[in-house]
Amino acid sequence: MPLPKRLAAAVLLSLIAAPALPAAAQTDNDDMLIIAHRGASGERPEHTLAAYERAIDQGADYIEPDLVVTSDGVLVARHENDISGTTDVASRKEFAGRERTKEVDGQLITGWFVEDFTLAELKTLRAKERLPGIRTANARFDGLYDIPTFAEIVSLLRAKEAETGRTIGVYPELKHPEFLLQEVGIDVVDLMVNELQKAGYDSADDAIFVQCFEVGPLQRLDKRTDVRLVQLMAAEGGPADEPAMRYAEMASASGLAEVAAYADAIGVDLVMIVGADGQATPLVGDAHDAGLEVHGWTLRKENVFLPAPFKSGGGESAVGNYAGFYGALAATGLDGIFTDDPALAARQ
Repeated sequence: MPLPKRLAAAVLLSLIAAPALPAAAQTDNDDMLIIAHRGASGERPEHTLAAYERAIDQGADYIEPDLVVTSDGVLVARHENDISGTTDVASRKEFAGRERTKEVDGQLITGWFVEDFTLAELKTLRAKERLPGIRTANARFDGLYDIPTFAEIVSLLRAKEAETGRTIGVYPELKHPEFLLQEVGIDVVDLMVNELQKAGYDSADDAIFVQCFEVGPLQRLDKRTDVRLVQLMAAEGGPADEPAMRYAEMASASGLAEVAAYADAIGVDLVMIVGADGQATPLVGDAHDAGLEVHGWTLRKENVFLPAPFKSGGGESAVGNYAGFYGALAATGLDGIFTDDPALAARQ
């Protein structure tokens, strides 16, 4: 299911040697999708219905829920299966005995894990801001929202489509599927397929992408659904389910050709598209040559998240040159951008 190329290789090569574009010299890319990263998480606690609805109202093309699973097999939206930092679970005495230490994808983590709670139990918890030191204003919403299920997110999306008359996409990520299958016995691929069927997503033309950092789950999904699939890649490391693989090798010309056998796009760390020096890399052109779209993660407004050429004066939480970085990314022919601030992206 290859997708169309957006930029000729010759244009990309000319960009590699060019300096980063300042805000006043941005290159328009009207086709670049705005993907609301965990909702409008620059303004509301992430992965809440309030964050998703705000993102939709701000013009996001897609909203992105990371999906983990409850002990009774329900897909819910949290960035990680450890919910210590995104809910009030640590202050809930009734759940004090649920604290565990687990090895998740090679990392020891102590906390409270979604897969140890039923949906009914999880619904008693309340979301809180994950980065209160950076996004102090978001903390005023702590305790107001619960943890939504994927089905509830789709229901919100449908309601907003009816309200606005426009198509709104959803971009779920399967988190830690190998860990959940091997250690918990829950197959999130099966759960995802069931949810896709119930929601009526079955075609490459539907407004949905399903993403994962692992390889096997995407290959299995490719055999069971025609919706578009996205291989996520980080700047370092490799897929948890394929220890011999490195993302750097997967991002090479030959690696991208292999990815294109089961995926329609790649989702990559922005540093793989525009380096820390503000210079473009060949990745977008190489991926387009392989028939893959490229979606980059994650564009945020605060200095702490921006490359040096786009930082402003002030501390880590000060707003930097978001527009300039957006322009440099758009100039590469990037097909979509994950952002915590869809309102800012919509203005570019």
